[in-house]
Amino acid sequence: MASTALPHPSASSIEWAFPGFTAPPGLAVASSPLGDATAGRALAEALGCPYLGVVKPARVTGYELLLFGDEHGLALQVTGKGAPGPVRAEFATGKAGYRLEHGGGTGQLVARAVGLRKTRHPLHVLDATAGLGQDAFVLAGLGCRMTLFERSPVVYALLADGLARGCLSELVAPVLARMTLMPGSSIEWLQQAGANAADVIYLDPMFPHRDKAALVKKEMQVFRPVVGDDDDAPQLLQAALAVATYRVVVKRPRKAPAIAGPEPATRIEGKSSRYDIYPLRALPQ
Repeated sequence: MASTALPHPSASSIEWAFPGFTAPPGLAVASSPLGDATAGRALAEALGCPYLGVVKPARVTGYELLLFGDEHGLALQVTGKGAPGPVRAEFATGKAGYRLEHGGGTGQLVARAVGLRKTRHPLHVLDATAGLGQDAFVLAGLGCRMTLFERSPVVYALLADGLARGCLSELVAPVLARMTLMPGSSIEWLQQAGANAADVIYLDPMFPHRDKAALVKKEMQVFRPVVGDDDDAPQLLQAALAVATYRVVVKRPRKAPAIAGPEPATRIEGKSSRYDIYPLRALPQ
């Protein structure tokens, strides 16, 4: 599918960005009393799922997940009592806002993996699996020009909403101006892009979850029913290696195997995750 760049699209742009999408049967759209009901109805129509009106997620039955609009924006919310809290893309507040003001600069693991300690050249980084855009936001805050791909319409809606809200912040807006969101499959785009499509290509595919006893982050608990596993990660890595200029970086759980394909030349490990690095040529000095 050909993709058109959307700087910070509204969630209702999903209808044309993801033609033919079929929503999971357990997903609905709803609002709080302070949410935007008009936007909620448009989103439900675009996704082809029910709009439940104004509800309290803890009291909803018959649907496992809600795209829920309230005064804080759009969130993905598990229904029922005792469910995990809402998950949303947030850039001006929370962890992302704190990291922007007080983060570790190029000493952060993702920045080291991309190579920002080795070059002062402004890099174009393609985030092929954008998710909620947190790593892309860190890199944009350090001066990288970011292109973000997201192929899940549900996650895309959350990210588009977070970008639009973040642009209202004087501190955050200049950083988000370096982030461009694209809908659809990054694999298809990369296979047609040709050489030097981006200086660095960054991958963070959903890791297959096979240990039922393992504890995973709240975001992954909520996302997995609508996103599933990225079983085509080997194809994505192959496509990225074919068109990246300097390197491909893959984020993995710390103890997970590398993606099937060539072995990474080096790794940078953190407490819970690591970055597998596939260098293609030296970064510009």
